[in-house]
Amino acid sequence: MRPYSQLTAMLAITKASLRSIFRSPSAVVFSFVFPLIFILVFGFLSSGSNVNVKVVLDKRSDTANALYAAIKNIPGLSFVEGEEDKIKSELAKGRITTMLSIQKSANASTPYLINLTSSEAANPQNIQLVKSILNSVIGKINQTAFPNTPTIAVVNNTVQQVPGRIYRTIDFILPGQMGFSLLSAGVFGVAFLFFNLRQQLVLKRFYATPIRRLYIILGEALSRVVFQLITAVVIIGIGHFAFKFTLVNGWVTFASIMALSFIALILFMGFGFIVSGVAKNESSIPPLANIITLPQFLLAGTFFSIDNFPTWMQPFCRILPLTHFNNAMRNISFEGTGLLAAWPDISILIIWIIVVYAIAFKIFKWE
Repeated sequence: MRPYSQLTAMLAITKASLRSIFRSPSAVVFSFVFPLIFILVFGFLSSGSNVNVKVVLDKRSDTANALYAAIKNIPGLSFVEGEEDKIKSELAKGRITTMLSIQKSANASTPYLINLTSSEAANPQNIQLVKSILNSVIGKINQTAFPNTPTIAVVNNTVQQVPGRIYRTIDFILPGQMGFSLLSAGVFGVAFLFFNLRQQLVLKRFYATPIRRLYIILGEALSRVVFQLITAVVIIGIGHFAFKFTLVNGWVTFASIMALSFIALILFMGFGFIVSGVAKNESSIPPLANIITLPQFLLAGTFFSIDNFPTWMQPFCRILPLTHFNNAMRNISFEGTGLLAAWPDISILIIWIIVVYAIAFKIFKWE
């Protein structure tokens, strides 16, 4: 009889444990799929094409020169065109970083002068980036085409300001974090709740009472809605009073945000009902839920603008419901847009609600 081998036993346990890990969907997804997604997404952001600053050219600018031709072809600057009133509005809101004006200079040694017009709503780092790009282009032109001229142009360090509210980082980040919170609570909270109620036969015990099935769902859902809206109040309150998050019209803006959050939460809970109906066991809920939530966390403008992504990816980003929640909330909070004016984004959320609950009704399980 062969003696018992501790090493063989250890290797057998290792083999069995390794096999079980590879058979676990959550382990595979969290260990392999998610890191790969993060690498791909942030790889796009760190590529050389991710710098994209929106600028507009003053119509009175002198464009018959090498300077304009060089600036026009810079990948990092995205030139915007449109009606003058709309341009001014976008400039005041900070959606356009600056307006460039190329004018002939009275100084013979410096043929051109570049003036910048911006607003307090624009990101100061982007304004500085535009200055750096312009100075770099001027330097290259001086070396190649104008070696005998001190410089072809000078960028005016004084940036003219148009009226506009100060656009703080919190004004972009907080709506994204609000959406992050609502989506997480709606999907994960509802999925785990109703799966456990079904597995623990709590729903079956409810059948012995006179209460109807619809009211069972409404009761559980209402508790989630109330809790999450309280969370939303706390997030907005801390953001506004501690970090000066912009609520343009005060309580009116706050009420609009709460109404928008309610609509979004109803939608996100529908995803949770779908996950709870599809999941075969509790360990399969996280990967299924993350299939819904993770792409939206990364691609819906939660942490950074979707303009940073490649052009071919942006249409997909704009399909995601969280994108429209983030857009609507930023427009309501910073620009003072009402719910009716935000209807294009809200209508997309309502369409998603109809589709999601139609699917949830088909696949939701009571037992």
